Amino acid sequence: MMRYKKQGSVIVMLVLFCGLILCFHLPANAKQNIKINRKKVVLTTGKSKKLELDGVKKKQKIRWKSSDRKVVTVSKNGKIRAKKNGSAVVTARYQNKKYKCKVLVVPKAAAKQAQKEITPGTSYYRGFLVDNVYHSGKNGDIHYNVYFPDSYDGKKKMALYVTLPGYQGLYFQGVAENIKTEDFGFEAQKYNSDMVILAPQLDDWGGTSADQTIALVEYFLSHYPIDASKVYINGYSGGGETLSLVLGKRPELFTRALMCSSQWDGEYEPVVKAKTPVYFVIGESDEYYSSEPFKRAYQKLHDLYRKQGLCEKQIENLLVLDVKGSSYFQGTGITYQHGGGYLFCRDKDIMSWLFKE
Repeated sequence: MMRYKKQGSVIVMLVLFCGLILCFHLPANAKQNIKINRKKVVLTTGKSKKLELDGVKKKQKIRWKSSDRKVVTVSKNGKIRAKKNGSAVVTARYQNKKYKCKVLVVPKAAAKQAQKEITPGTSYYRGFLVDNVYHSGKNGDIHYNVYFPDSYDGKKKMALYVTLPGYQGLYFQGVAENIKTEDFGFEAQKYNSDMVILAPQLDDWGGTSADQTIALVEYFLSHYPIDASKVYINGYSGGGETLSLVLGKRPELFTRALMCSSQWDGEYEPVVKAKTPVYFVIGESDEYYSSEPFKRAYQKLHDLYRKQGLCEKQIENLLVLDVKGSSYFQGTGITYQHGGGYLFCRDKDIMSWLFKE
């Protein structure tokens, strides 16, 4: 019996000893809670920040990688640097595991303005920083999406293009639905590479939205390096109604205006007094508005210009009525003429008129 007790004691001691050896040889992170110190970072262009893996000793090897080095670079020590506006994912790879941080880069010059009056967006959609909010004391919170070209530096004066949404793009439809359902803001980039593009996401197509549009444009004109002689605007469907109200109040803010598939709800006289050029384009058989409201609006403005003593050639430089027949839509896949805005923003003749200098 004594021999078995001694053997049992030896076995117990061996088990304990082996347990201690295993404790000393477990992987370094077995009892550590490894995580990246930041899962999301917002930087302005040119700025940098250090990322680390908590729970990993400095001498242990970590491999860092950026999903888009044109937007964000990362050093072998985890230091990230913002290169240009956009978003990228920085990944730290350690012992076959990945730890990720999303990095959002916003323009430095734009961020300087976004201190008290502006709450900047936190994500991008096709180059647009989405869901920024201008806190206008008089006109409430104004949601908008904005595109700053890579050449934007806060010093060089640039053109400004404003695109107003139809019903499907209003704010209650969802964040950034205006630029997800309408391509005017993307097609416009083909005509001027040095242009800030502003896409207000409004709540309706009435007077409040018109006032908010005016307030937002005035803010950009006074806080950003915008060339006041190159401010363009368009409105599609309900956005066209909003645009007509905007032009009826502050037409002098704009160089040219494009009305697409809509109707005129605003005043006429201020537009004639300011001589702001307006282009009307609509399908002959537009299912929602018909083409008659545009024809009446064109004629009203035309008559007012005639009363001012302008000749036909002068009026042609200020007014265009472009009614598209059914042949314009044939072979395009669009059978619903009111949806012609999908084609109008891709029509070089129309868009070239808007950005004509």
